[in-house]
Amino acid sequence: MLIGSQGFDWVQFMFKAFKIVAISVDPYHIRKAMQSIGEPVECSLVEYCSQTCIINLPSVAAITSMKPGDELNYSQVLDSEGGKFKLGFYSIQQTDKYYLGIWYAGDPQNKKLWIANPNTPILNNSGLLTIDTTGTLKITSGGKTVVNIAPPLLTGSLIARLQDSGNLVLQDETRNNTLWQSFDHPTDSLLPGMKLGYNLTTKRKWTLTSWLSDSIPASGAFTLGLESLQDAFQLVIRRRGEVYWTSGAWRNQGFPFLSTLNDSSNIYKYNLNLVSEKDGAFFQFDAPEGSYPSLELFPNGAIVGGEDRRAYALYNEFCYGYESDGGCVTSQLPECRKDGDKFDQKSGDFIDRSNTNDYDNASLSLGDCMQKCWEHCSCVGFTILNSNRTGCTIWNGNGEFRVDESGNTVKKYVLVSLKSGKQKNWIWIVIVVAIVVALLISGFICYIIARRRRQQDENRKEEEYIRELTASDSFNDTNLKEKDGREVQDLKIFSFGFVLAATNNFSSENKLGEGGFGPVYKGKFPDGREVAVKRLSRTSGQGLVEFKNELILIAKVQHTNLVRVIGCCIRGDEKMLIYEYMPNKSLDFFLFDPERKKLLDWKKRFEIIEGISQGLLYLHKYSRMRVIHRDLKASNVLLDENMNPKIADFGMARIFKQNETEAVTGRVVGTYGYMAPEFAMEGAFSIKSDVFSFGILMLEIVSGKRTTSLQQFDRPLNLIGYAWELWKEGCALDLKDPVLGDLCDTKLLLRVIHVGLLCVQEGATDRPTMSDVISMLGNDSMPLPTPKQPAFFTGRNEVESNSSGIKAEHCSVNDCSITVIEAR
Repeated sequence: MLIGSQGFDWVQFMFKAFKIVAISVDPYHIRKAMQSIGEPVECSLVEYCSQTCIINLPSVAAITSMKPGDELNYSQVLDSEGGKFKLGFYSIQQTDKYYLGIWYAGDPQNKKLWIANPNTPILNNSGLLTIDTTGTLKITSGGKTVVNIAPPLLTGSLIARLQDSGNLVLQDETRNNTLWQSFDHPTDSLLPGMKLGYNLTTKRKWTLTSWLSDSIPASGAFTLGLESLQDAFQLVIRRRGEVYWTSGAWRNQGFPFLSTLNDSSNIYKYNLNLVSEKDGAFFQFDAPEGSYPSLELFPNGAIVGGEDRRAYALYNEFCYGYESDGGCVTSQLPECRKDGDKFDQKSGDFIDRSNTNDYDNASLSLGDCMQKCWEHCSCVGFTILNSNRTGCTIWNGNGEFRVDESGNTVKKYVLVSLKSGKQKNWIWIVIVVAIVVALLISGFICYIIARRRRQQDENRKEEEYIRELTASDSFNDTNLKEKDGREVQDLKIFSFGFVLAATNNFSSENKLGEGGFGPVYKGKFPDGREVAVKRLSRTSGQGLVEFKNELILIAKVQHTNLVRVIGCCIRGDEKMLIYEYMPNKSLDFFLFDPERKKLLDWKKRFEIIEGISQGLLYLHKYSRMRVIHRDLKASNVLLDENMNPKIADFGMARIFKQNETEAVTGRVVGTYGYMAPEFAMEGAFSIKSDVFSFGILMLEIVSGKRTTSLQQFDRPLNLIGYAWELWKEGCALDLKDPVLGDLCDTKLLLRVIHVGLLCVQEGATDRPTMSDVISMLGNDSMPLPTPKQPAFFTGRNEVESNSSGIKAEHCSVNDCSITVIEAR
């Protein structure tokens, strides 16, 4: 390396070099800058600094905004706030002309997404972007204005920024409002968040305009916009103002002839959106995946996008006017053209080269050349004339063409017509296709008729079910014959298809569990509501009676501690109930699990006891009809998101008239361990039957043990007997669930055990009512009677030995059981 003077002071040189680091990185500018600060530097040093010195100097801070008086030159770029986009000057190699554009930072193809001066290029790299004193954003060159990008915006706090969406905005910095934006002036590319459409109030239209060619950004032959055609919104490509292609009507969040835009094979997973308002409409998209999402209108009218430059419009290279496939618009053909005529790109030459016409017009694009040849009857082929892909060469004559098999000759677009022999073949093909289509249509019609008959049979069965449901006295004032989710007195009947969609075709992933009624699935309605769908199993012991029972009850009773049934669905033999969804499942899910029970501290357990008691009191006393649940147990108490209890499963419930207090049935239903003795042995039930079940439930909540778990104690007793013996021995606290520790209220816990033993007394008349239970639990000063001996306290064996005169048939599905007992 040569240095121009002996003893060169590197420290002084580096200090002065800081002054020129932002000027340029090419040798010419470095030499001029060094001469301006009085340093003689020979060529080798200049070249060295152009490659090395600048890299090692401290980097200049990125430019992220411009204010009036600021300038941006060819060697500088304006970065977006997050560094996702850049704006700067660039040149196109084929034309040596300069433009101001926006591109993705890091895009390997460096595709320009917006150009400020597509029709007014700069002839050298002297262009400057500036905001003058009138607030005009413009490009200048050599002191002269090349183009005004934005109109004068007279404000004292004007600032230009490039947003991370790729939108160049001019803003009033004081008021923080946008005065102008590049998104309102798109060129050939659409970015996420940009609009295609129109606004009738502001008279603004957002359309894309293709480049004239791959190397000339000037306005080309094609435009893309959103229009209302045939009473439907469609994306429309126009060629020189004439409708050339349409996307098809917007439906199902997409366009028929742009279906690949948002299909599963697209790496960008485009989300399309069309907004229609009273003053206009616009189309937008966003792309949550992919590196450089965009949609571009190519110079040949194609719609492409993304880093892979994928074509999305389904038509071939040209639309000819006789086909409507892929969105091409049909039009009147020239007299000399017919269906099937088209241009194929072939490598070779026309034999007659003398009959050609050259159109050296810089405003003619490939699409213009095709149209010119198509409309001239003597034209048999064409190609692009100039290297910048403008102008046309057109061949006339007989169309004889010699193909170059090597493919080295310049490709030409050659007119191809269907021959007469081929036309005959096409006739036979059409005949065969017509016969096949006729057979398919006939088969389809037969299928539709058979399906309709089957649907009529199913509808008839459904109507019979509904008539049977509405035959009840409890439904005298309720009409359940409406379908598809329309309300019927706080109840809805949903179509099977609606329920099928909500549960994802009853998928195993949506299955919550299974009980005596059948499987239960989680569902989600279109409005976002989550529900539980209980599907009646054909093998369960429950049928239309229980189904009808639950519908009648839930249509009539509503309480914060009762699960709300939203509606039902009946289809043939299928019967379903749709409940509000309880995210924390049922009480037994937590209470009998060694780990999950730790989430139930004493405060929460007592709140659950209180909630269940309030729900039972409402059923027994305050609802529009007196209801006996008859199957109260831990698995039938569901927990909402706040662990509040809600009584569920009213399939076994019975309705009492207001003057009724007790009834007898020959069909005993319920679950072993929870049934009152008079109900299990004699079929007699009353509100005291539910009180018995509630007492069992209270003892289970205190102990964390199942009433039917007989091997968990060191004595041959069930939970009732174990609690009774501990009570008699004065050791009732031993019943407490060990996970509760010492943090619970001992006095209240003993009171709960005391009330629980009162509820499970053998004599129904000795048991308190639910009103009494709530008073006993809520008033610690209220004296409590001494409990008498409970029922079933010696376990299963003794119960079975004392019931030899009873014939029992047990019907069980998973954890939920139904016991039907008939007298001999």
